[in-house]
Amino acid sequence: MVEDQRNRQPWLETAIIFAAWSVFGLITASQIYLQLEVHERPISLRNALLQGLAESYLSAITTVAVFWLARRFPLERGRLRAAIPVHVVAALFLSLARVVFVVEVSQHVEFMGERTFARQFSGRFHHYLLYYALLLGIAQALYYYARYRERERAAERLAAGLTEARLQALKMQLQPHFLFNTLNAISALIPVEAKPAKRMVARLGDLLRMSLDHEETQEVTLREELAFLQPYLEIEQARLEERLTVITNIAADTLDARVPHLILQPLVENAIRHGIATRIEPGKVEISATRGADNHFLNLEVRDDGSGVERDIQGNTRKGVGLANIQSRLETLYNGDHRFALENHPDGGAVVRISVPLRGVDSRARKEEKAGS
Repeated sequence: MVEDQRNRQPWLETAIIFAAWSVFGLITASQIYLQLEVHERPISLRNALLQGLAESYLSAITTVAVFWLARRFPLERGRLRAAIPVHVVAALFLSLARVVFVVEVSQHVEFMGERTFARQFSGRFHHYLLYYALLLGIAQALYYYARYRERERAAERLAAGLTEARLQALKMQLQPHFLFNTLNAISALIPVEAKPAKRMVARLGDLLRMSLDHEETQEVTLREELAFLQPYLEIEQARLEERLTVITNIAADTLDARVPHLILQPLVENAIRHGIATRIEPGKVEISATRGADNHFLNLEVRDDGSGVERDIQGNTRKGVGLANIQSRLETLYNGDHRFALENHPDGGAVVRISVPLRGVDSRARKEEKAGS
Protein backbone atom coordinates (compact mmCIF):
# COMPACT_ATOMS: atom_id res chain seq x y z
CA MET A 1 0.00 0.00 0.00
CA VAL A 2 2.78 2.44 0.96
CA GLU A 3 4.75 1.44 -2.15
CA ASP A 4 1.71 2.09 -4.39
CA GLN A 5 1.34 5.55 -2.89
CA ARG A 6 5.02 6.29 -3.54
CA ASN A 7 4.67 5.13 -7.14
CA ARG A 8 1.60 7.31 -7.72
CA GLN A 9 3.07 10.45 -6.13
CA PRO A 10 5.39 11.49 -9.04
CA TRP A 11 2.56 11.09 -11.56
CA LEU A 12 0.19 13.12 -9.40
CA GLU A 13 2.87 15.76 -8.89
CA THR A 14 3.49 15.96 -12.66
CA ALA A 15 -0.23 16.29 -13.37
CA ILE A 16 -0.60 19.13 -10.84
CA ILE A 17 2.44 20.96 -12.25
CA PHE A 18 1.15 20.79 -15.84
CA ALA A 19 -2.35 21.78 -14.77
CA ALA A 20 -1.04 24.83 -12.88
CA TRP A 21 1.17 25.96 -15.75
CA SER A 22 -1.68 25.39 -18.23
CA VAL A 23 -3.87 27.78 -16.25
CA PHE A 24 -1.00 30.31 -16.14
CA GLY A 25 -0.46 29.91 -19.90
CA LEU A 26 -4.14 30.49 -20.66
CA ILE A 27 -4.16 33.62 -18.50
CA THR A 28 -1.03 34.88 -20.26
CA ALA A 29 -2.56 34.16 -23.68
CA SER A 30 -5.74 36.07 -22.82
CA GLN A 31 -3.67 39.05 -21.63
CA ILE A 32 -1.66 39.07 -24.87
CA TYR A 33 -4.83 38.85 -26.97
CA LEU A 34 -6.68 41.64 -25.10
CA GLN A 35 -3.66 43.91 -24.84
CA LEU A 36 -2.98 43.81 -28.57
CA GLU A 37 -6.69 44.32 -29.30
CA VAL A 38 -6.66 47.49 -27.19
CA HIS A 39 -3.60 48.80 -29.05
CA GLU A 40 -5.27 47.97 -32.38
CA ARG A 41 -2.70 45.37 -33.24
CA PRO A 42 -5.03 42.37 -33.44
CA ILE A 43 -3.55 38.90 -33.10
CA SER A 44 -5.17 35.60 -33.94
CA LEU A 45 -6.35 33.50 -31.01
CA ARG A 46 -4.12 30.69 -32.26
CA ASN A 47 -0.97 32.81 -32.07
CA ALA A 48 -1.97 34.20 -28.67
CA LEU A 49 -2.44 30.66 -27.31
CA LEU A 50 0.78 29.48 -28.90
CA GLN A 51 2.74 32.36 -27.42
CA GLY A 52 1.12 32.05 -23.98
CA LEU A 53 1.30 28.27 -23.70
CA ALA A 54 4.72 27.72 -25.29
CA GLU A 55 6.82 29.07 -22.44
CA SER A 56 4.30 27.85 -19.86
CA TYR A 57 4.71 24.25 -20.96
CA LEU A 58 8.47 24.71 -21.16
CA SER A 59 8.31 25.98 -17.57
CA ALA A 60 6.23 22.93 -16.65
CA ILE A 61 8.82 20.58 -18.16
CA THR A 62 11.58 22.46 -16.34
CA THR A 63 9.67 22.26 -13.06
CA VAL A 64 9.14 18.51 -13.41
CA ALA A 65 12.82 18.02 -14.21
CA VAL A 66 13.99 20.11 -11.26
CA PHE A 67 11.62 18.35 -8.84
CA TRP A 68 12.83 14.96 -10.08
CA LEU A 69 16.47 16.00 -9.67
CA ALA A 70 15.73 17.38 -6.19
CA ARG A 71 14.33 13.99 -5.14
CA ARG A 72 17.15 12.05 -6.80
CA PHE A 73 19.96 14.35 -5.62
CA PRO A 74 18.74 16.15 -2.48
CA LEU A 75 20.88 18.89 -0.96
CA GLU A 76 21.42 17.31 2.43
CA ARG A 77 24.35 16.48 4.64
CA GLY A 78 26.41 13.59 3.34
CA ARG A 79 25.18 13.97 -0.24
CA LEU A 80 26.20 17.51 -1.15
CA ARG A 81 29.40 16.44 -2.91
CA ALA A 82 27.42 14.41 -5.44
CA ALA A 83 24.34 16.66 -5.63
CA ILE A 84 25.88 20.11 -6.22
CA PRO A 85 27.70 19.25 -9.52
CA VAL A 86 24.53 17.61 -10.84
CA HIS A 87 22.41 20.68 -10.13
CA VAL A 88 25.01 23.06 -11.56
CA VAL A 89 25.17 21.10 -14.83
CA ALA A 90 21.37 20.73 -14.94
CA ALA A 91 20.86 24.47 -14.35
CA LEU A 92 23.23 25.39 -17.17
CA PHE A 93 21.73 22.84 -19.57
CA LEU A 94 18.08 23.69 -18.90
CA SER A 95 18.73 27.44 -19.05
CA LEU A 96 20.59 27.10 -22.34
CA ALA A 97 17.86 24.85 -23.75
CA ARG A 98 15.27 27.44 -22.78
CA VAL A 99 17.17 30.18 -24.59
CA VAL A 100 17.35 28.05 -27.76
CA PHE A 101 13.65 27.18 -27.49
CA VAL A 102 12.52 30.80 -27.18
CA VAL A 103 14.71 31.83 -30.15
CA GLU A 104 13.22 29.06 -32.29
CA VAL A 105 9.62 29.81 -31.30
CA SER A 106 10.06 33.55 -31.97
CA GLN A 107 10.74 32.76 -35.64
CA HIS A 108 7.33 31.15 -36.03
CA VAL A 109 5.07 33.16 -33.73
CA GLU A 110 3.78 36.54 -34.78
CA PHE A 111 4.29 39.59 -32.51
CA MET A 112 7.02 37.92 -30.46
CA GLY A 113 9.55 39.85 -32.45
CA GLU A 114 12.85 38.62 -33.76
CA ARG A 115 14.96 37.26 -30.93
CA THR A 116 18.55 36.41 -31.73
CA PHE A 117 20.47 33.87 -29.68
CA ALA A 118 23.03 36.43 -28.47
CA ARG A 119 20.36 38.89 -27.38
CA GLN A 120 18.25 36.24 -25.68
CA PHE A 121 21.30 34.68 -23.98
CA SER A 122 22.58 37.99 -22.59
CA GLY A 123 19.14 39.16 -21.49
CA ARG A 124 17.48 36.02 -20.14
CA PHE A 125 20.08 33.33 -19.39
CA HIS A 126 20.82 34.56 -15.87
CA HIS A 127 17.07 34.83 -15.19
CA TYR A 128 16.66 31.18 -16.12
CA LEU A 129 19.50 30.24 -13.75
CA LEU A 130 17.76 32.10 -10.93
CA TYR A 131 14.51 30.40 -11.95
CA TYR A 132 16.20 27.00 -11.57
CA ALA A 133 17.52 27.99 -8.14
CA LEU A 134 14.03 29.13 -7.08
CA LEU A 135 12.44 25.88 -8.22
CA LEU A 136 15.18 23.88 -6.51
CA GLY A 137 14.55 25.76 -3.27
CA ILE A 138 10.81 25.05 -3.48
CA ALA A 139 11.44 21.38 -4.29
CA GLN A 140 13.86 21.05 -1.37
CA ALA A 141 11.34 22.65 1.00
CA LEU A 142 8.64 20.25 -0.18
CA TYR A 143 11.10 17.35 0.10
CA TYR A 144 11.98 18.20 3.70
CA TYR A 145 8.32 18.74 4.56
CA ALA A 146 7.42 15.34 3.07
CA ARG A 147 10.16 13.67 5.10
CA TYR A 148 8.98 15.49 8.22
CA ARG A 149 5.40 14.30 7.63
CA GLU A 150 6.62 10.76 6.93
CA ARG A 151 8.56 10.76 10.20
CA GLU A 152 5.43 12.00 11.97
CA ARG A 153 3.36 9.22 10.40
CA ALA A 154 6.06 6.67 11.26
CA ALA A 155 6.03 7.88 14.86
CA GLU A 156 2.24 7.58 14.92
CA ARG A 157 2.41 4.07 13.47
CA LEU A 158 5.11 3.17 15.98
CA ALA A 159 3.05 4.54 18.86
CA ALA A 160 -0.05 2.70 17.65
CA GLY A 161 1.95 -0.50 17.19
CA LEU A 162 3.47 -0.12 20.64
CA THR A 163 0.02 0.34 22.18
CA GLU A 164 -1.26 -2.72 20.36
CA ALA A 165 1.82 -4.68 21.43
CA ARG A 166 1.27 -3.65 25.02
CA LEU A 167 -2.34 -4.82 24.90
CA GLN A 168 -1.25 -8.08 23.32
CA ALA A 169 1.46 -8.51 25.92
CA LEU A 170 -1.08 -7.94 28.68
CA LYS A 171 -3.27 -10.66 27.20
CA MET A 172 -0.34 -13.06 26.99
CA GLN A 173 1.14 -12.36 30.40
CA LEU A 174 -1.59 -14.14 32.38
CA GLN A 175 0.00 -13.11 35.63
CA PRO A 176 3.79 -13.52 35.16
CA HIS A 177 4.30 -14.60 38.75
CA PHE A 178 1.78 -17.37 38.22
CA LEU A 179 3.70 -18.53 35.12
CA PHE A 180 7.04 -18.50 36.91
CA ASN A 181 5.61 -20.29 39.92
CA THR A 182 4.06 -22.89 37.61
CA LEU A 183 7.38 -23.43 35.84
CA ASN A 184 9.12 -23.84 39.19
CA ALA A 185 6.48 -26.36 40.23
CA ILE A 186 6.96 -28.31 36.98
CA SER A 187 10.72 -28.24 37.46
CA ALA A 188 10.33 -29.62 40.99
CA LEU A 189 8.25 -32.55 39.64
CA ILE A 190 10.89 -33.52 37.06
CA PRO A 191 13.12 -36.35 38.33
CA VAL A 192 16.63 -35.36 39.35
CA GLU A 193 18.20 -37.54 36.69
CA ALA A 194 16.29 -35.72 33.91
CA LYS A 195 18.70 -32.78 33.90
CA PRO A 196 18.07 -31.75 30.25
CA ALA A 197 14.35 -31.35 30.95
CA LYS A 198 15.01 -29.26 34.07
CA ARG A 199 17.46 -27.13 32.09
CA MET A 200 14.89 -26.54 29.33
CA VAL A 201 12.29 -25.41 31.86
CA ALA A 202 14.84 -23.08 33.47
CA ARG A 203 15.79 -21.60 30.09
CA LEU A 204 12.10 -21.11 29.25
CA GLY A 205 11.70 -19.20 32.51
CA ASP A 206 14.70 -17.04 31.62
CA LEU A 207 13.22 -16.39 28.18
CA LEU A 208 9.88 -15.29 29.63
CA ARG A 209 11.52 -13.12 32.28
CA MET A 210 13.76 -11.32 29.78
CA SER A 211 10.82 -10.83 27.41
CA LEU A 212 8.75 -9.20 30.15
CA ASP A 213 11.67 -7.03 31.30
CA HIS A 214 11.92 -5.51 27.77
CA GLU A 215 8.25 -5.50 26.77
CA GLU A 216 8.23 -1.70 26.12
CA THR A 217 11.70 -1.54 24.55
CA GLN A 218 12.05 -1.01 20.80
CA GLU A 219 15.86 -1.07 20.59
CA VAL A 220 18.54 -2.76 22.69
CA THR A 221 22.27 -3.25 22.27
CA LEU A 222 23.41 -6.20 20.18
CA ARG A 223 25.02 -7.58 23.35
CA GLU A 224 21.60 -7.64 25.07
CA GLU A 225 19.94 -9.13 22.00
CA LEU A 226 22.46 -11.98 21.93
CA ALA A 227 21.94 -12.56 25.66
CA PHE A 228 18.20 -12.78 25.04
CA LEU A 229 18.79 -15.23 22.18
CA GLN A 230 20.92 -17.56 24.30
CA PRO A 231 18.10 -19.24 26.33
CA TYR A 232 16.20 -19.96 23.11
CA LEU A 233 19.29 -21.52 21.52
CA GLU A 234 19.84 -23.70 24.60
CA ILE A 235 16.24 -24.93 24.39
CA GLU A 236 16.60 -25.80 20.71
CA GLN A 237 19.99 -27.48 21.21
CA ALA A 238 18.54 -29.57 24.02
CA ARG A 239 15.68 -30.57 21.71
CA LEU A 240 17.70 -31.28 18.57
CA GLU A 241 20.94 -32.31 20.32
CA GLU A 242 23.75 -33.11 17.83
CA ARG A 243 21.51 -32.26 14.88
CA LEU A 244 21.97 -28.53 15.55
CA THR A 245 25.25 -26.60 15.51
CA VAL A 246 25.21 -22.85 16.11
CA ILE A 247 28.15 -20.71 14.97
CA THR A 248 28.41 -17.04 15.94
CA ASN A 249 30.71 -14.55 14.24
CA ILE A 250 30.09 -11.28 16.07
CA ALA A 251 32.58 -8.46 15.53
CA ALA A 252 33.63 -7.03 18.89
CA ASP A 253 33.07 -3.44 17.73
CA THR A 254 29.37 -4.13 17.07
CA LEU A 255 28.31 -5.38 20.52
CA ASP A 256 27.21 -1.92 21.71
CA ALA A 257 25.33 -1.07 18.50
CA ARG A 258 21.57 -0.57 18.81
CA VAL A 259 19.32 -3.13 17.13
CA PRO A 260 15.55 -3.74 17.15
CA HIS A 261 14.60 -5.85 20.15
CA LEU A 262 13.68 -9.43 19.24
CA ILE A 263 15.18 -9.15 15.74
CA LEU A 264 17.45 -12.20 15.89
CA GLN A 265 15.24 -14.75 17.67
CA PRO A 266 12.57 -15.03 14.92
CA LEU A 267 15.31 -15.17 12.26
CA VAL A 268 17.09 -18.00 14.05
CA GLU A 269 13.77 -19.73 14.76
CA ASN A 270 12.91 -19.53 11.05
CA ALA A 271 16.32 -20.96 10.10
CA ILE A 272 15.99 -23.85 12.57
CA ARG A 273 12.38 -24.64 11.68
CA HIS A 274 12.83 -24.65 7.89
CA GLY A 275 16.52 -25.48 7.51
CA ILE A 276 17.34 -27.90 10.35
CA ALA A 277 14.29 -29.43 12.05
CA THR A 278 12.75 -30.78 8.82
CA ARG A 279 15.63 -33.17 8.08
CA ILE A 280 17.40 -36.07 9.78
CA GLU A 281 21.05 -35.19 9.12
CA PRO A 282 22.87 -32.55 11.25
CA GLY A 283 22.76 -28.92 10.22
CA LYS A 284 24.17 -25.60 11.30
CA VAL A 285 23.01 -22.03 11.78
CA GLU A 286 25.47 -19.15 11.49
CA ILE A 287 24.86 -15.77 13.11
CA SER A 288 27.13 -12.86 12.19
CA ALA A 289 27.33 -9.14 12.81
CA THR A 290 29.74 -6.71 11.15
CA ARG A 291 30.08 -3.02 10.44
CA GLY A 292 29.34 -1.88 6.90
CA ALA A 293 32.17 -0.70 4.68
CA ASP A 294 30.94 2.91 4.98
CA ASN A 295 30.76 2.57 8.79
CA HIS A 296 27.15 3.83 8.70
CA PHE A 297 25.34 0.49 8.86
CA LEU A 298 25.33 -2.58 11.08
CA ASN A 299 25.06 -5.76 9.01
CA LEU A 300 23.29 -8.75 10.57
CA GLU A 301 23.18 -12.15 8.89
CA VAL A 302 21.51 -15.43 9.81
CA ARG A 303 22.27 -18.39 7.57
CA ASP A 304 21.36 -22.08 7.59
CA ASP A 305 22.61 -24.93 5.40
CA GLY A 306 19.17 -26.37 4.65
CA SER A 307 17.31 -26.71 1.37
CA GLY A 308 17.14 -22.97 0.70
CA VAL A 309 14.35 -20.47 0.13
CA GLU A 310 10.95 -21.70 -1.02
CA ARG A 311 9.38 -19.92 -3.98
CA ASP A 312 5.82 -19.75 -5.28
CA ILE A 313 4.64 -20.42 -8.83
CA GLN A 314 5.62 -16.92 -9.96
CA GLY A 315 9.12 -17.39 -8.54
CA ASN A 316 8.62 -14.98 -5.63
CA THR A 317 10.19 -15.74 -2.26
CA ARG A 318 7.79 -17.14 0.29
CA LYS A 319 7.93 -15.30 3.60
CA GLY A 320 6.19 -16.39 6.74
CA VAL A 321 4.44 -14.19 9.28
CA GLY A 322 7.63 -13.78 11.32
CA LEU A 323 9.70 -12.39 8.45
CA ALA A 324 6.83 -10.18 7.27
CA ASN A 325 6.53 -8.73 10.79
CA ILE A 326 10.27 -8.06 10.88
CA GLN A 327 10.07 -6.14 7.59
CA SER A 328 7.16 -4.07 8.92
CA ARG A 329 9.06 -3.27 12.13
CA LEU A 330 12.17 -2.24 10.20
CA GLU A 331 10.13 0.02 7.93
CA THR A 332 8.44 1.64 10.92
CA LEU A 333 11.63 2.08 12.94
CA TYR A 334 13.94 3.28 10.15
CA ASN A 335 11.57 4.69 7.50
CA GLY A 336 13.31 2.93 4.62
CA ASP A 337 16.86 3.62 5.84
CA HIS A 338 17.61 -0.09 6.09
CA ARG A 339 18.06 -3.21 3.98
CA PHE A 340 16.36 -6.61 4.20
CA ALA A 341 17.07 -9.57 1.94
CA LEU A 342 16.03 -13.23 2.05
CA GLU A 343 17.82 -15.32 -0.55
CA ASN A 344 19.63 -18.55 -1.28
CA HIS A 345 23.28 -18.68 -0.27
CA PRO A 346 25.77 -19.63 -3.04
CA ASP A 347 27.09 -22.46 -0.85
CA GLY A 348 23.61 -23.81 -0.13
CA GLY A 349 20.85 -23.00 2.34
CA ALA A 350 19.02 -19.76 3.00
CA VAL A 351 20.40 -16.50 4.34
CA VAL A 352 18.70 -13.42 5.75
CA ARG A 353 20.69 -10.18 5.55
CA ILE A 354 19.64 -7.08 7.45
CA SER A 355 21.39 -3.70 7.54
CA VAL A 356 20.28 -1.02 10.01
CA PRO A 357 21.82 2.39 10.82
CA LEU A 358 24.84 2.04 13.12
CA ARG A 359 23.83 3.70 16.37
CA GLY A 360 25.31 3.80 19.85
CA VAL A 361 28.83 2.63 19.03
CA ASP A 362 30.49 5.93 18.08
CA SER A 363 28.99 7.87 20.98
CA ARG A 364 30.18 5.21 23.43
CA ALA A 365 33.67 5.28 21.92
CA ARG A 366 33.84 9.07 22.31
CA LYS A 367 32.85 8.78 25.99
CA GLU A 368 35.54 6.19 26.59
CA GLU A 369 38.14 8.40 24.88
CA LYS A 370 37.18 11.35 27.10
CA ALA A 371 37.32 9.15 30.20
CA GLY A 372 40.78 7.90 29.18
CA SER A 373 42.10 11.39 28.60
